[in-house]
Amino acid sequence: MRPPFALAAAGCFLIGALFTAAADLPYSVADTPWTEPFGNHRVRVHVDAPADAVQVHIPWRRRDQHPEQKAVIVVDAATNRRVTNVIAASVTRETGDLVFQPATAPGDYWVYFLPYKYEGWENAPTAVYTPPAATADPKWAQAQGPAVAALAAGRVVDLPAAQAVEIQAINDFNRFDPMEVVATAEEMRALLAAHAGQPYLVFAEDRHFPIRMTDALPLRWIKAGPSTHFHGAADRGEFYAFQLGLFAANQPVNAVALDFSDLRADDGAVIPASAFRCFNLGGLDWLGRPFRKTVNVAAGAVQALWIGVQVPADARGGHYRGTVRVRAANAPATTVDLNLVVSHRLIADAGDNEPWRHSRLRWLDSTIGLDEAVFPPYTPVTVRDRTLGVLGREFTFTPQGLPASIRSHFSRNVDATDGPPREILAEPVRFVVDGAVWNGPARLTHQAPGAVAWTSTSQSSNLDLTCEAKLECDGYVNYRLTLHARQAADLRDVALELPIRADVATYLMGMGRKGGLRPKEWSWQWDLNRANNQLWIGDINAGLSLKLKDVEDHWDLYNLRQTGLYRDWANGGKGGCTVREADGQVLIRAYAGPRHVNAGEDLHFNFGLLITPVRSLDPAHWDWRHSHMPHSHLSVREAKAAGMTIVNIHQSEPLNRYINYPFLAVDPLTTYIREAHAAGIKVKLYYTVREQSNYTAEFWALRSLGDEIFLNGPGFHLADQFSDQKTVARDNVGSSWLREHVITGYVPAWHEPLGPGDYDAAIATTGLSRWHNYYLEGINWLIRHTGADGIYLDGIGYDREIMKRVRKVMQRAKPGTLIDFHSGNNFQPEYGLGSCANQYMELFPYIDSLWFGEAFNYNESPDYYLVELAGLPYGLFSEMLQDGGNAWRGMLYGMSNRYGWQGDPRPIFRLWDLFGIKEARMMGYWDPACPVKTGRSDILATVYRKPGRSLIVLASWAADPAEVRLSVDWKALGLDPAKTVLTAPSLDGLQEAKSFGPQDPIPILPAKGAFLIAEEK
Repeated sequence: MRPPFALAAAGCFLIGALFTAAADLPYSVADTPWTEPFGNHRVRVHVDAPADAVQVHIPWRRRDQHPEQKAVIVVDAATNRRVTNVIAASVTRETGDLVFQPATAPGDYWVYFLPYKYEGWENAPTAVYTPPAATADPKWAQAQGPAVAALAAGRVVDLPAAQAVEIQAINDFNRFDPMEVVATAEEMRALLAAHAGQPYLVFAEDRHFPIRMTDALPLRWIKAGPSTHFHGAADRGEFYAFQLGLFAANQPVNAVALDFSDLRADDGAVIPASAFRCFNLGGLDWLGRPFRKTVNVAAGAVQALWIGVQVPADARGGHYRGTVRVRAANAPATTVDLNLVVSHRLIADAGDNEPWRHSRLRWLDSTIGLDEAVFPPYTPVTVRDRTLGVLGREFTFTPQGLPASIRSHFSRNVDATDGPPREILAEPVRFVVDGAVWNGPARLTHQAPGAVAWTSTSQSSNLDLTCEAKLECDGYVNYRLTLHARQAADLRDVALELPIRADVATYLMGMGRKGGLRPKEWSWQWDLNRANNQLWIGDINAGLSLKLKDVEDHWDLYNLRQTGLYRDWANGGKGGCTVREADGQVLIRAYAGPRHVNAGEDLHFNFGLLITPVRSLDPAHWDWRHSHMPHSHLSVREAKAAGMTIVNIHQSEPLNRYINYPFLAVDPLTTYIREAHAAGIKVKLYYTVREQSNYTAEFWALRSLGDEIFLNGPGFHLADQFSDQKTVARDNVGSSWLREHVITGYVPAWHEPLGPGDYDAAIATTGLSRWHNYYLEGINWLIRHTGADGIYLDGIGYDREIMKRVRKVMQRAKPGTLIDFHSGNNFQPEYGLGSCANQYMELFPYIDSLWFGEAFNYNESPDYYLVELAGLPYGLFSEMLQDGGNAWRGMLYGMSNRYGWQGDPRPIFRLWDLFGIKEARMMGYWDPACPVKTGRSDILATVYRKPGRSLIVLASWAADPAEVRLSVDWKALGLDPAKTVLTAPSLDGLQEAKSFGPQDPIPILPAKGAFLIAEEK
């Protein structure tokens, strides 16, 4: 059967004649980038002879709408001076007609047609295009008036004609050809006439030329015409990617589908149809769940269909033939012949080592790390009736499945898991609905080393309650409560009540409350502009995080504008949460308020709990000396000389130029890492999600997936706490590259200037998508190929399910790898009043170290330090950033800062080594057993104790200078006070060398302190 879009000979001749006559200009790249305000694109024009005025016709085939609203600048190539006597007679998307006065002739001139300037903060700017302005001398302009008018009317004029020679881009990445050189209206009319009545046309396209435009056809397709044949070449073992471009020529095309045949070689070898997949039509989500997508193409639009076929490693070389049948619900099918020549060469890693191949697209459907295995430092979940055990904690559930008892065995200084049990709950947790009594019973439904699940079903009155829960080996409990109405009813309220022991509920953070000491009462209600539907309550060695969840999985960090208020918890704004102390307990009550339920209606009240701390503090912290430079890195020799043990390769620096896409500098990265390892230095790489570089090799393939991966709408805020110019998500803003190539349907993110016309211009990604599967495979690939020792996460764009997979993937790729997490202070209105420790707490079980961050105030109170900054109540050490932090206050909690960013931690590192801190046990001021006390609440002491020697850290929040006499339990220190001397070692910029007797007053200045080594002499 003849394909519906078979190209008639007459139509082919007609279209060919059109583009042959169209003076198609060649494209090139400038030898040297030019001055940036002129824009990224120019036309070289040649003038043959001197003249008072010349005309030039430029068939520039532009993508931008309304080009007449942008200036055209002419520059004399010989003198590099701007020509002011210029008049644009006609400027359209297809062509431009100019009249200008050449100063040098014969000679070349540059016509810049997209000049712009940047406005705003350099890391989140907007390219603003220069509007047209009259620059010509009035007398000269008046003399050229008739010719200009004639040109504007499309008539021939009697002026010498300059010749448009070529179109140049400022660099290769900015060029428009071949896929963004727009077909003219006349060429489109001819194409449609040649295929009159055909609902759609198919253009088979190689992976070398990703389809970029959805609202226009490239000249390349006009020249080649629609195709029923595709030819490609692949290696054995390669995941070979290619495209079909579907142009809805004369009508919308709905519910597109593809049917693949086997590929067969002449010798009978077969690549089965099952080896094919089309990423636009579905795949596996971030939890490994299959899904399908409906692809509809609007009339006049282009849809790229990215296809991949896995060539078996044991395939024989040869010419394989098959077909792909394109179907639609409202149009005839079209068959495209597939011809794939498979070489005899066996390629490594399916082609993943060369990003241009697009073989990594298959990573979108990866299930790597998607299992319930245990991973360090956690141990298998133990089961004893309804009591479950995880590292340092015990959890008992009621017969109805809700928490009955939660106990922590962590020590007061979070350095051991064998301390006396500390009960967190004052009473069992309750789910309260109009006096209903839930009967259960709960039963185990799943048991694996890394997780145990149970369920119960209860009935009361006209309501059914299904409780599904799972405790994981890191101490996280996920609850899904479904309330089913057998009959219609008016409910006065639905509430989850968590009674917490008052002696445990010392601190509170979350639901719009800054971290610190718990107030007597706190109230919160749902707000579309604030994704702060979680809190943490507890003490340093026993606490509980509560997160209220939606029906579906979301990762809302700053606001709920993308997902909306969580339907059943929020109840149209009636829901909220209160924290109140009474009768020796603190009651957390998450309520939904009154509502009517219909017969058969289901309500979902999902929530998650994390029992803290999640692990004991890692003493390797004292060996981690981070070198962290903003836009560069220390050489291995420099890092070694500075005493650094970890080098962080940050985003935008020479070895990692492109945000969240470190794959374009693998060879120099690998060389550096090998050199660092030889010197005993670890290397971590900036690599996360949330925003994705425009240099991503698969950028256009990901764009073809609509809003599945790239965000198109509200919900994103650039983490720019360190800028005075806050960003607002808007359409059509950002880098000039984004405005000229991506144009619509994106949200600009981080923007990093890399050189003239060269910008790492990222766009925002969605909260949870298949991109996270790709990201996980990317981590695995990076560690295995470069030897990297971990990753540095600057904000995290994924939930705990992904984070859990990250931890397992890294551990399996290279045991001992590190995950380092940084965030600025998000407790600001534009970021939803969410403390970053609270926002990301569910990810803490998988993280090794914290770095908080820009805009944190290190003059805040000690309770704020402990809850928001230090990480200790969660089992993590942290570090300081803003203005270098405060060395004395930081060391109360084991915090330093990082070398190369703000402040210099080397004096603190020298103190650590001088004292031998890794062998010591930290005993904080919060521990009643701390052997050193100051007798003051505004000057605190933490002790690092080891046999025969202790380091005493004093830090002041006092407003005035003070002298402190220490109260010391010498027996606990193991020292004889009669023989002990307190020595303040000399530390550059921190303190001078001094000695004190045990009873001597210690002078302490405001916002400072002292570091004293106590030992017998």
